[in-house]
Amino acid sequence: MNTKPILIIAGEPFSIFSEILFKTFQKETFKKPIVVIASINLLKKQLKYLNYKISFNLINENFKLQDLKKNKINVLNVNFKFKKTFDKISNSSNLYIKNCFDLALKLMNKNSFIGLINGPISKKHFLKFKFKGITEYLAKKTKTKNFAMLIYNKKLAVTPITTHVPLKEVPKLINKNKIINQVILIRKFYKKFYKKTPRIAITGLNPHCESKFRNNEENKKIKPAIKYLKRKFKRVSGPYPTDSLFMKNNIKNFDVVVGMYHDQVLTAIKSLYNFNAINITLGLPFIRISPDHGPNNKMAGRNISNPDSLVDAIKFFEKK
Repeated sequence: MNTKPILIIAGEPFSIFSEILFKTFQKETFKKPIVVIASINLLKKQLKYLNYKISFNLINENFKLQDLKKNKINVLNVNFKFKKTFDKISNSSNLYIKNCFDLALKLMNKNSFIGLINGPISKKHFLKFKFKGITEYLAKKTKTKNFAMLIYNKKLAVTPITTHVPLKEVPKLINKNKIINQVILIRKFYKKFYKKTPRIAITGLNPHCESKFRNNEENKKIKPAIKYLKRKFKRVSGPYPTDSLFMKNNIKNFDVVVGMYHDQVLTAIKSLYNFNAINITLGLPFIRISPDHGPNNKMAGRNISNPDSLVDAIKFFEKK
């Protein structure tokens, strides 16, 4: 078993993340030490506000393994000025989040950690539409060209070919090579971490995988990609219409569904498994995971958030 610690970026400071972090440590005991990059002062304030009894262990970036405590939250401090313990999400935290990511990437480049988990982040404020999501932000930072977002549950995983883009832009962003590259990334991931060849279903784009136009996306892009993949690999099939693919007797035949756009597959997996899924970025020099939910500023500080997705993210690395 890999003895390296797990690295967590706290993410948006005024989100539900501190609450789910405290609930996770109160609920679970982990074998690997966990290091959190965050403002130690803010964590202490939020801990007191939410009324949890958890201890912190302040470390620096040159820590040694023996410096880490398994029964405490090991914190790498990043300075952050704040007035309220929980406040509205705004651009004021952007530099803090960037500094957290910069430190995390520096440490991941040193191969000091088994993997990276980041707390939820407001794409609207932090990314300012320069990137479609944190997946694309990290791909740019690490100079990664082929990458994919995999929403993973042990019973089923889904991955969209296009991510956070308007629906009208989806058809032009789909192409044969992107579908092929994404399937290759998925197969590599499952072979490395689960020693298995996944059963992969690829969806169509149009209702019932049909269109009155002969030169539609299925005929022009999706079917040629599937034809190539079926010649090269086993256990890849499609295209399937999603109105019937996720029915119980159909979906049980697959491990992964490759969809053409975000809501086509994420709506289905969230309906099936609620918070019991994690967002894994494939293709980076390291494995990055985020809990499958947003910052949810309206719920911050109310002690009503569900920690299951963060627990699942940590347990993923615990098994490695």
